[in-house]
Amino acid sequence: MGEGAATAGSVALTGRDLTLADVARVARDGWNVTLDPAARERMVASRRVVEEIVAAGQPVYGITTGFGKLATERIDPADADRLQQNLLISHAVGVGPRHDAASVRAMLLLRANTLARGQSGCRPEVVERLIDLLNARVHPQVPEQGSVGASGDLAPLAHLALPLIGRGQAEVDGKVMDGAAALAARGLTPLTLTAKEGLALLNGTQQMTAIGTLALLDAESLLATATVAAAMSTEALLGTDVAFSAAIADARPHPGQARVAAQLRALLAGSALMRSHHDLPHKVQDPYSIRCVPQVHGAVADALGYVRGVLEIEVNSATDNPLVFPDGADVDPAAAATGGGRVISGGNFHGQPIAFALDMLAIAVAEIGSISERRIAQLIDGRSSGLPPFLVEHAGLNSGLMLFQYTAAALVSENKVLAHPASVDSIPTSADQEDHVSMGPIAARKARDVVRNASTVVALELLCAAQGLDFRCSAELTPGLGVAAAHRLVRERVAHLETDRDPQPDIAAAQALVSTGAISALVAHDA
Repeated sequence: MGEGAATAGSVALTGRDLTLADVARVARDGWNVTLDPAARERMVASRRVVEEIVAAGQPVYGITTGFGKLATERIDPADADRLQQNLLISHAVGVGPRHDAASVRAMLLLRANTLARGQSGCRPEVVERLIDLLNARVHPQVPEQGSVGASGDLAPLAHLALPLIGRGQAEVDGKVMDGAAALAARGLTPLTLTAKEGLALLNGTQQMTAIGTLALLDAESLLATATVAAAMSTEALLGTDVAFSAAIADARPHPGQARVAAQLRALLAGSALMRSHHDLPHKVQDPYSIRCVPQVHGAVADALGYVRGVLEIEVNSATDNPLVFPDGADVDPAAAATGGGRVISGGNFHGQPIAFALDMLAIAVAEIGSISERRIAQLIDGRSSGLPPFLVEHAGLNSGLMLFQYTAAALVSENKVLAHPASVDSIPTSADQEDHVSMGPIAARKARDVVRNASTVVALELLCAAQGLDFRCSAELTPGLGVAAAHRLVRERVAHLETDRDPQPDIAAAQALVSTGAISALVAHDA
């Protein structure tokens, strides 16, 4: 297997070419993980540098000294191993709800991959044991709160690593137990950490990057689903496709706008319903929530492209401190006063690049929900849509889908608060040694929640648009091929609303259509 290559059910870690799709495969689909032999050799070389430093008693941060503000405290070589264990124990101060299993698996994978680069100075056994946790389905219990995003995600990563040494808590087969019992349940034994290894396990950006990666993947699928929903709403509202022309996109050549416009044209292709009113004067211009879908969804697409680029770099980056360069070839001797020019203290743990990107993710996805809610409002308003009020016959006796817009409005309003950037904040830690931090984990969790809320809004639009199409379509007046396929997918799971009924099963079915990507698959992503 080549470096980073993925076969059915397995991903090999090299530290250099993990993909975001690989993260989802391991985190959500349960793929197994292996360590690439070349990566193992690089780890052995960097480990040799650490052992030489310990043997020589050289003062190198985190190897023979304390941490943070205690960096000036020299540690006796005899206590080097105890130092690493104490580091994990003392830093496990996370609070709040626990991360779900998928997020924990993503964190384990990313931590193993960054160590596999061979620039962290830990033994290959550490990565192999992280891989053991993944493959044996031993999932550490990691609280969501407690990291400010520099020096890395210290508290959550300490919780992630504690089961390796038989401490903390982990979930096995649905049961939460202490770390030692979790290892024993899978025939594993606690790992004894040696110099630098505790620091290597918790000094990095893997919490924010893991949450952000999964949120981005969900957002990319959601955007495609929202574009399908917009096409359905366009047909149900007797909207025109003129505003989606290639000429308009060419006149303002943002790539996302052009791509979304092409997707809309493909979804609406062959629509007899569209042709039936194409030349009517009242349809010269539609409301912005229809007419400007290429501009809004396209801007979201471009923003998500930026986020993807940042995360693709981050998942294959060395993010702890200090970093080890075994041959010293890439080290400026004048800048490396310790470790014979082979160990450098720096700041790759700082989460600012990810914090900015994930704030952008939240802002962009909030707009998916915002414009979707406006289309829902258009659909249920019988005065402007020409459809039955609240999309139900015998309105008054029945409230129909009236409250769908209420819920969408509530979620959109909540997203406005969540979209406030976390990355503009900072608060000093470690007695002002760490005096500027990124707040990346907060940006990550907010982005995740914005995606969840916007996904529900789009699910509600799918239900409203499908109901509207029921009133518009006939054997002669058929919608575009893509819209018809989406309409069928909804109706296979949710029946037409004749009279008021419990909406919760309908909403859950529509949410599943969004989360599984069944609707997004109708979009040609290379359009």
